[in-house]
Amino acid sequence: MKTCKTQMPVRDPEERARDFGEVALGYTEELAVAEAQRCLNCKNRPCVEGCPVNVSIPEFISKMVKRDFEGAYNIISENSSLPAVCGRVCPQETQCESKCTLGIKFEPVAIGRLERFAADFHNAASPAEPEYPQFNGHKVAVVGSGPSGLSCAGELAKLGYGVTVFEALHIAGGVLVYGIPEFRLPKEIVARETKRLEAHGVTIKTNTVIGKTFTVDELFEEGYEAVFIGSGAGLPNFMGIPGENLKGVYSANEFLTRVNLMKAYEKDAQTPVMRAKNVAVVGGGNVAMDAARTALRLGAESVRIVYRRSMEELPARKEEVEHAREEGVIFDLLRNPVEICGYLNPADPRDPANGFVRALKLIKCELGEPDEKGRRRPVEIAGSEYETEADCVIMAIGTSPNPLIKNTTSGLEVNRRGGIVVEEKTGKTSREGVFAGGDAVTGAATVILAMGAGKTAAKAIDGYIRSKVQKR
Repeated sequence: MKTCKTQMPVRDPEERARDFGEVALGYTEELAVAEAQRCLNCKNRPCVEGCPVNVSIPEFISKMVKRDFEGAYNIISENSSLPAVCGRVCPQETQCESKCTLGIKFEPVAIGRLERFAADFHNAASPAEPEYPQFNGHKVAVVGSGPSGLSCAGELAKLGYGVTVFEALHIAGGVLVYGIPEFRLPKEIVARETKRLEAHGVTIKTNTVIGKTFTVDELFEEGYEAVFIGSGAGLPNFMGIPGENLKGVYSANEFLTRVNLMKAYEKDAQTPVMRAKNVAVVGGGNVAMDAARTALRLGAESVRIVYRRSMEELPARKEEVEHAREEGVIFDLLRNPVEICGYLNPADPRDPANGFVRALKLIKCELGEPDEKGRRRPVEIAGSEYETEADCVIMAIGTSPNPLIKNTTSGLEVNRRGGIVVEEKTGKTSREGVFAGGDAVTGAATVILAMGAGKTAAKAIDGYIRSKVQKR
């Protein structure tokens, strides 16, 4: 028995840090089988409990031991609509792998890497997809084509519903296309998943903003019997410190959208992005890592992560942090921004609004008592302020649900953070026939949690429509 995970090949850091090609290369067949053989095939299956969509993990790994990779994929896809995506971006180390029995004494089984291999093997073979049932006569609208919306649409399509997905942007995929960089999640994988849904009868309408193009009320008038809201959390948060209006300050949301979706890294891109020399990224999550590593690939000479706690509290995935450090990202830990310093535009020196970023002023911190989440609070050290050179500052400190739908939909209860209030076990909102899930409910979270919410809501929508039919 190997006590450590089978390592997955990755590209050389110096080479990959200057292009957008995928960093992790994936397992070969031999590596996949070797890792699958580490699974203890526990009877109580604790790893399944840790999976938000309840993939039958020991069963699919058993298929891989026998080299039945297509069988492994079929088992995964019974519960997961996006296995190639989840195998790449899900935080398995805090979910399924954290429950792995082998992990009590040794490194847990690399479940995510095996899932990725099974999905990639299936996609490379391009076998015929299973047929879905014929249209059952009932229509459901899904708002948003991110992971929760795609998951909900896929589950409903399997039950024979006529599903239309409404996407505000010009490409389907939500955060999977605008938020996660190509080097972590190739866009062709997301496109393949959306095309698969369309092949099974799901209609995807892009450039359609629910709350502007149509309201939720109008969707019901169009004959949809239920609406699922999976519009995500695209409203960026800022710190409210001086200088945030200077040119060269981005939200991570805008920065990544320009690069990932609008291809701003191309020479003649219609949506440009600043190619800065010294970049500071404020935040310590996966989005901060994505922004920092993207800035490197745009040619920055220096990129630093500014985070107010220590490395132990850093919320980003360990693998992403390791990749960032290998590529040359600097970590300024126990630091908190207090001001973005600028200089006036020489062409218009009288207008401070035309200023550009010159530096980021930081204050040193130390860790105090734990907060309500159990993490030690950062305490600023008086008199420790200093400036670090920067001509671009990217704020990656979280996002909130977009207020558009709540402001245009009557009878929809939201919490103080703008998240839609739902019943946890059903995704049912305070408005009859309206369900919600994913980041629109929780605020920014993980892809797999959003998928789980979409799957939960699809089951509840099916029950809701069936009950209405029975009452007729």
